[in-house]
Amino acid sequence: MSFISRRNLLKLTATTVGVSLITDRLGLNTLAAPVQIATKSLTPDTALAKLLEGNKRFASQKAIQPNQGVFRLQEVAREQHPFAAILGCADSRVPVEILFDRGLGDLFTIRVAGNVATPEEIGSLEYAALLGTQIILVLGHERCGAVTAALANQPAPGQIGTILDQIQPAITATKGRSGDPLKNAIIANVNNQIITLKSSPVLANLIATDKLKIVGGYYDLDTGLVSQIG
Repeated sequence: MSFISRRNLLKLTATTVGVSLITDRLGLNTLAAPVQIATKSLTPDTALAKLLEGNKRFASQKAIQPNQGVFRLQEVAREQHPFAAILGCADSRVPVEILFDRGLGDLFTIRVAGNVATPEEIGSLEYAALLGTQIILVLGHERCGAVTAALANQPAPGQIGTILDQIQPAITATKGRSGDPLKNAIIANVNNQIITLKSSPVLANLIATDKLKIVGGYYDLDTGLVSQIG
């Protein structure tokens, strides 16, 4: 009878029982395929569909929490190829990896109050696109505090006013429009940020060659669902 070292025994256990247990419980059943291949096989439309499918799982309480275990951690440690990028609000109620039911290395996330596209955010999203991201989603959300503050049009302390200044064009554009003033402004702000992003030569070139799409979304805090804008 041959001697099995502790190290070999651990390896054997991991390859027989442990792997199956971990993949079942942590949603790691897609770990075998390299990240690059999985990303490059997508188009902007299929990347968006994949993103929204995850949100439907989350909202229906059927989240599988994929790519969140140690195997995925090791897989993406040296390089990243996120299939989607999100320009979302910094609001604590809008954690994008959770609400889109994604894991490590899946999403390139930019979060800032009011989901505004300042030069720093634009540069970050340009970098995401050069990594191979197929879709950029500008995500506004219900009862956004930044847009609420912009609607109030009152002096703000510190640097908060610089954010509100970016949202003011949406307030002006929707003034007097029928419907809920706050929701109208939130959606208009999303559309304005999309226009700003599309003015980037880097992003515009990728859009022109069908390698990238930029779309808008609206997150309902009560239902957990993201609806596409436009």
